[in-house]
Amino acid sequence: MATTSDIRNGLCISYNNDIYKVIEFLHVKPGKGPAFVRTKLKSVTNGKVIDNTFPAGRKIDDVRVETHKFQYLYNDGEFYHFMNEQDYTQIRLLESALDSPDLLKEGEIVTIIINSEDNMPLSVDMPASVILEVTHAEPGVKGNTATNATKPATVESGAIVNVPLFINEGDKIKVETTKGTYQERIKE
Repeated sequence: MATTSDIRNGLCISYNNDIYKVIEFLHVKPGKGPAFVRTKLKSVTNGKVIDNTFPAGRKIDDVRVETHKFQYLYNDGEFYHFMNEQDYTQIRLLESALDSPDLLKEGEIVTIIINSEDNMPLSVDMPASVILEVTHAEPGVKGNTATNATKPATVESGAIVNVPLFINEGDKIKVETTKGTYQERIKE
């Protein structure tokens, strides 16, 4: 049993007969009235995100979890297949268990959160950023902008990312996985 003071990003809790992962939280102490914790919870079974407010000091049921490193192997259309780096066992997960599946490329190392009680995989934590190659980008024309303009570019995993005009096909870029945004161009 935990309380609202133990809430943090990534915490898995049992709520409304489902298991949720905390993706955002904010402790609020208004000038008038009692304190509370405003949260965004993502269901690990169906991927739905809900907003919820807990009164300060409320007891919550946390779920005991283990984290393991897995390598992404492939996607067969319905399931994403991963291999444990320690014992080479394979598991498959639905797309709803992944936060940003369009940024996954084969061979990527991810952290999978597994429920300690029944060994069921709950969710996949991507690395903070991934390096992907641009496979398609329209050419940028110099001088046609007055501000920082961007253009859509398709990367090797199939995702479309807004990039600066100077990015061309074949460039490697760093993409932040939480927002799916361009960070920088990687020089070779």
